[in-house]
Amino acid sequence: MARFEMHNAEMATMGGDRNADVFCEMGLMYATGRGCEVDLVAAHKWLNIAAIKGSDRAVDLRADVAASMSKMQLVEALRAAREWMTIH
Repeated sequence: MARFEMHNAEMATMGGDRNADVFCEMGLMYATGRGCEVDLVAAHKWLNIAAIKGSDRAVDLRADVAASMSKMQLVEALRAAREWMTIH
């Protein structure tokens, strides 16, 4: 799954109008287990990045995912999103 994540994340950072949508779809993929195991930390990370990039849909979905997470998972997801944003 890391190959899919890297490929899509790299394509989304290239610009274009749909980059927030790509991050939102990645978040949904991890939230629902579509093609991978459910990973709420990864889901929140990508939905958070999508929200920062301007996706209103991701804002709502991120809140839904966060409601199912522990505080430690939220901390981990926020840290991962911050690290990703710093690098990209």
